[in-house]
Amino acid sequence: MKLHPTLENPLPPGAECLELVTADKVRLRAMRAVPEDARGTIILLGGRGDFLERYFETSRDILRRGFAIAGVDMRGQGGSQRHGPDVYRDATTSFTHFEEDLRTLMDGLVIPTCPPPYYALGHSTGAHILLRVLPDSDWFSKAVLVSPLVEIVYGPWPKPVAALLVNGMTLAGFGSRFLPGVRKKPMGRDDFPGNPLTSDRRRWNRDSSTLEAAPQLGLGGPTFSWLHAARRSLKEIRTMERPRAPVLIVAAGADRVVGNEGIRQLARSVPGIALTFIPGSCHEILSERDEIRQQFLAAFDSFITTANSSVS
Repeated sequence: MKLHPTLENPLPPGAECLELVTADKVRLRAMRAVPEDARGTIILLGGRGDFLERYFETSRDILRRGFAIAGVDMRGQGGSQRHGPDVYRDATTSFTHFEEDLRTLMDGLVIPTCPPPYYALGHSTGAHILLRVLPDSDWFSKAVLVSPLVEIVYGPWPKPVAALLVNGMTLAGFGSRFLPGVRKKPMGRDDFPGNPLTSDRRRWNRDSSTLEAAPQLGLGGPTFSWLHAARRSLKEIRTMERPRAPVLIVAAGADRVVGNEGIRQLARSVPGIALTFIPGSCHEILSERDEIRQQFLAAFDSFITTANSSVS
């Protein structure tokens, strides 16, 4: 396992690639960078279909702030072990497996080798996994969740129809099939117009260059089994208890991937969660235009570095 820097996307200073193995024998690709006299460690979890290289820029931002960084590709994506021979097919059947991936990162890499305190930074599905563990885990002092997967946007599908189709296809043994209309391979440079993820073409091309150099890192669109697992996990999130660490959600005002109303409802109903929006941002705030990323970094700095920044 290795990292894949490019001229457009250089390796963060001091970054090293490591292999971790979960309790159920899945090989994970992890990254760590620890500067001298680090003031703590940021644990980074990307979204569905992400890979560590997409967060090199954010990792450099974190390192400049004096923090160490540690991240992992969740099973089935990036440089970690895939579910089957079709590397672009997402065969996820349960989100509980991702909790094991996070536990492996913390117990196998972060706690033994990275300086505390530990702060979590999760995007989309990665943020969702953090929501699953925060009520019971004492790993983190604070957590920042970016565009978290709290509500699915079904597009033209009415929710009852989507539920019937997803449940039926999964029970019938067709869970590994791609959802209707989704791509079976990762998006590339030519797919920028109209994409729902970012309005920044330069960063879009940067990530595309990584996939051109290392196409095995990419993933196709969601499958029925992924959506079935996500729907089950979302039911659990809606009844979550207060997290053990203060949480800041930074949501994208123009998100077309996750539902912002669900995020609002979560922040209203669960104590310990604060919420702010960045107007005009698409789903992937960390890959957005400079002015949007600067707003995120200002919120991150204020929340992480302010003492006793608890929320009621």
